[in-house]
Amino acid sequence: MVHQRILALGFSAVVSMLATAGFAQDKPLLPFSAASTHLGVSSCGGSSCHGALEPWDGSTVLQNEFITWQEKDPHAKAYKTLQSEESKRIARNLGLPNAYEADMCLDCHADNVPTERRAKGFEIADGVGCESCHGGGERWLGIHVSGRADHAENLNAGLFPTENAEARARLCLSCHFGDKDRVITHRIMGAGHPRLAFELDTYTMTQPAHFALDADYVRRKGEMDHVKVWAIGQAVATESLLDAMLDPARNSDGIFPEFVFYDCHACHHPMSNVRWEPRETHGIGPGIPRLNDANLIMMAALLDQVDASLAAQVRDRTRQLHQASLKGHDATLEAAKTLRGLIEPLIARLNAWSPSRQDLRAMLSAVIARGLKGDYVDYSAAEQATMAMSAILDAMARAGAMSEQQHLDMVKVLDGAYAAILKDEEYNPRQFLAVLQDIEAAVPRS
Repeated sequence: MVHQRILALGFSAVVSMLATAGFAQDKPLLPFSAASTHLGVSSCGGSSCHGALEPWDGSTVLQNEFITWQEKDPHAKAYKTLQSEESKRIARNLGLPNAYEADMCLDCHADNVPTERRAKGFEIADGVGCESCHGGGERWLGIHVSGRADHAENLNAGLFPTENAEARARLCLSCHFGDKDRVITHRIMGAGHPRLAFELDTYTMTQPAHFALDADYVRRKGEMDHVKVWAIGQAVATESLLDAMLDPARNSDGIFPEFVFYDCHACHHPMSNVRWEPRETHGIGPGIPRLNDANLIMMAALLDQVDASLAAQVRDRTRQLHQASLKGHDATLEAAKTLRGLIEPLIARLNAWSPSRQDLRAMLSAVIARGLKGDYVDYSAAEQATMAMSAILDAMARAGAMSEQQHLDMVKVLDGAYAAILKDEEYNPRQFLAVLQDIEAAVPRS
């Protein structure tokens, strides 16, 4: 589990953020889907490009980005993971000859673009490399290397806008949740794949940084505070869930629903561990699989400050979605469609939203309050709430709503929440509730 972001990264890095406030109306294709040829990481890793051993003095970029990725970033080891004993067992369970040649594994553990889009220097064994996120370099690499193009020209040539929160969320979630091209199913999880979790702001800030969030970066690419990155990430994650539920190719598995959309721990726990507790906001009784609505819970807490009326509708429609799962497949699809319509316009509103200090304080209070009311009895909701509180606290510090010392003090208290969610199979909602009470008591009042 990701935790202690502020201590790991340093305060000065955390108070800056990589995202622009706007997003092109025509959303760019993800690097996996776009038509450009991928040249391979060797095209970026030269010592005079991004492969320097140490950052260059006086350079607007670090120049050692490739080394940081190669030595510190788990994405660089993603392909190698497919050769582990655990991956061999998962492949056997799925009836695959091996994991390192199977598209369902390579699609997320490597830059698995079609063969015709791989240049001579491309190596699938490089894992999730430069072009997996930044896009095939066929068109943009030349003008990028020339130094004559600005960032907008690079984007027009096919560079993927990873600095944009919405674009980055869609890119990350395409593997950390799945999309129409990279379908992640309960069968894969049942075969032994680890549980997937994601929150955009936390995962961005804990990824080993191969960029400097300095004034030059902000001038070229803009900045965004943590709470907006968190909020947009929640909205895109919610869209991804509902879109998958509405996709006929992904929303069922024979006579069963696609259980990857459901809360893992509703079913997966020892029979002797009677951990179910009632939750008013879904009204689902014991012994029934329930949808993983952690992102929807966070969306409603966020919307309390953006649009209270819409927040109430989201909570009501989320409850109706849970209830519809008791009625049948068609009723569930109809409820998901209605809820999707509420979420549809939110990202544009969030991009234009400028939260005040009062908004941030109220949002932190709302996230805590939902837990005190019992919304975090499920592990996934507690996990998302913990990362949400971290993002909001960072945004409060950046906005001057608390001092640096107050922020550091709050991070120490928040460590109790991270400790409570450290092991999902040992999660105790009552323990988490006690931590929430400690956090509530520690929030600075002025």
